[in-house]
Amino acid sequence: MISDRQVTLYHSPNTRSTGALTLLEELGADYRLHVLDIKAQEQRGEAYLAINPMGKVPAVKHGEAIVTEQVAIYIYLADLYPEAGLAPAIGDPLRGPYLRWIAFYGSCFEPAIVDRAQKREPAPRSTSPYADYDTMLKTLTDQLAKGDYLLGNRVSAADVLWGTALTWTTGFKLVPLVPVIQAYIERMNARPAVARAKAKDAELAAARG
Repeated sequence: MISDRQVTLYHSPNTRSTGALTLLEELGADYRLHVLDIKAQEQRGEAYLAINPMGKVPAVKHGEAIVTEQVAIYIYLADLYPEAGLAPAIGDPLRGPYLRWIAFYGSCFEPAIVDRAQKREPAPRSTSPYADYDTMLKTLTDQLAKGDYLLGNRVSAADVLWGTALTWTTGFKLVPLVPVIQAYIERMNARPAVARAKAKDAELAAARG
C-alpha cells in the first residue's frame, strides 16, 4: 500500500464504526485501528475528545486531517482509494446520485430512525428534515427496487453505509424487513469484506471480555 494513504480508524466493535471498518476492508485500504472501550467511557476521555468533541465513533485520521461524521468519512475514504471503484468520480453521471444517497442517510434516515426509536412525533412536515417516516422509507425502497444496489448494478460506498445501517435497524425493528430490504441486506452481508469486519469485531470484543 502507499504509505501516505494510511489512515487510523477510531473504532469500537459492534457500533456504527463497524460500517467504516467494513468500508476499509472493501477498499483494500492501508489502515490501523485505535480501539476505544465504550463500556469504560473511553470515548468521553480528554484524549479522544481532542479527536472528536462529540465523543462518538467512528472518526478517521489521515495525516493531519481528522474526519468525523459517518457521511464525511465514507466520502473521504472512498475518494482516497479511487482504484477500488466505490466512488464515482467527479464528472461521472453517477456522482450526483451517489452523493445524494449518502447524504440522504444522514439528513433523512438517521433523524427519522431516532424519532421512531424514541417514540417521538416528527416535527411538522414543513420543518422536518425527513418529511415523515413513511415518505422517507418509500423514497428508499423505491430506489432499492430499481436494481441490486443504490446506483443500479454498481456497488458503491453508499451501499456499505446502507447495508450496515439497514442490518441493525431491521434487527431492532425500527425498519420493517420488507422483501426489497431483506434482499438488499442479504446481498450486502454476503460480501467478503463484511465477514472480515465481523471477524475483527468478534476478536476485539472477545479480547475486551
